[in-house]
Amino acid sequence: MRAVTFTALISGAAAATTTVSVVVPTYAPAGAPTVSPGLISYSIEQDRWTDWVGTTSPNQFFFNVLDNVKQITGHAPWLRVGADSEDHTVFDPSVPFEEAVFPAISTTVPYPEATNITVGNGFYQAIAHVPSGTQVIFGLNLGLNNVTNAIDEANSIRAVFNSPPVKAAGITLDFLEIGNEADLYKNNGLRNSSYSPANYVADWTAIATNVTNDLHLTPSGPGPKFVGAAFAGSSHTTGSFSPQAIFADGILNTAPGKVIKTISQHHYSGSFCSGNGGLLQDLMTKATIRSNLTEYNADIAAVHAQGLSYILGETNSYACHGAPNVSNTAGAALWLLDYSLYASQIGIERLHIHNGIGYKYNLVQPVALNRSILDGSPLLEPLLPHVQPAYYAQIIAAEALGRSGRTRVAELNVSSPTLAGYAFYEGAVIKRAVFINSKAFFATSTTRNVAHVDLTGLSASKTAIVKRLTIQHADDAGGLTWGGQTYETRDGRVGGTLSLQTVKVGEGVDIQDTEVVLLSFA
Repeated sequence: MRAVTFTALISGAAAATTTVSVVVPTYAPAGAPTVSPGLISYSIEQDRWTDWVGTTSPNQFFFNVLDNVKQITGHAPWLRVGADSEDHTVFDPSVPFEEAVFPAISTTVPYPEATNITVGNGFYQAIAHVPSGTQVIFGLNLGLNNVTNAIDEANSIRAVFNSPPVKAAGITLDFLEIGNEADLYKNNGLRNSSYSPANYVADWTAIATNVTNDLHLTPSGPGPKFVGAAFAGSSHTTGSFSPQAIFADGILNTAPGKVIKTISQHHYSGSFCSGNGGLLQDLMTKATIRSNLTEYNADIAAVHAQGLSYILGETNSYACHGAPNVSNTAGAALWLLDYSLYASQIGIERLHIHNGIGYKYNLVQPVALNRSILDGSPLLEPLLPHVQPAYYAQIIAAEALGRSGRTRVAELNVSSPTLAGYAFYEGAVIKRAVFINSKAFFATSTTRNVAHVDLTGLSASKTAIVKRLTIQHADDAGGLTWGGQTYETRDGRVGGTLSLQTVKVGEGVDIQDTEVVLLSFA
């Protein structure tokens, strides 16, 4: 069956078809990295952590959307729990779960982070409600600069991960992160205006030394390691906050510094902090995605030179919880898929996509909401838990990466400013390919063009199964289908009838504006 040509299905102005020839190598190119099935994982704002996972019983909706990924890849997504409220958290064993104080809402930030959060043992014990085998990063408070508080948090966390139910489930504490975005401390009042990388290294070392001693952490033995940095930005030099600066200031030469195994960078593609909206096509644009990530090339090289891994420990579209009618739309799914797969090509091991209750850029809204995520206005009816469009990027990436845990990925050379392609190899042999057409087709657009991809480098008689992410408009906030099925269900599980196509490689494949296709080769 020939790939469907969409030009015949589109009303309005006549659509144009552009042919692009793409070489898909049968065997993995030299240097194609092995990519973790957890490439797209989660960063959770911890001020409402128990809303995400539940207290005495699981939040079944959030469990389901995590488990969906595990069912596809065999691996649950990583969870990083912390972020801004990490540095506003105080431990009190008399608190059953958590008590939080929130500032007033605004139209720009209708669901703000807590200014103070007090947690007890139950807060950390809630980790038992996530899927078995989940790997976890928990944050400790550096902002308060209180060793006792950090030690109390660390000991509670250690006890939870040593508890029988968590150990039996194979849920592991892989990393501790001490402090969130310390490069911003001089701006947010947590330190004075002269706070420097050297000051950070001293503060971090003081707390990390005590945590290391209390938890008996070692560079190579069992137990969690440290994530270092977790900065909001980077100077890419030794002159100001960056991985290079803290290396130059000796962090890796300290006893706890030797337990650092990963460097985390935070990165957003833009900012909505002042209320200025972003443009959806700008977010989706292939060249912009690449320039946004390659600015960290020097940092990644410096981290790898130390034998450490490099992650985006907190990332998403627009800072301050996303831009309305951009971060929450179908176009954001295309952005996230290309952004994450391209990141894998430049040495970024994993991306933790930041989520918070009611944030516009979430993959998932795990609880019912009573006010709009766009402007904070009251809703006539509660908005029930649901996935947002970007969740489909996580599902597609999971299917493309598969279950082997050893999949290698190579970006394909696609001579188009709006079309990106990636090939996926197992045992060095081509298994799948993804193509992303990032030209935005809006609700107000009249012409939806098509890219016809001629696939070369493979046998023309080879069979490919085609699965499509179907989107009506880039600016839609829902209504997506993946292979004819939807995850926009009451329980977060996939629903609907699977719809696939079968083509011969020699026929090529058509991809309309604002669409993704996954090819699985027989």
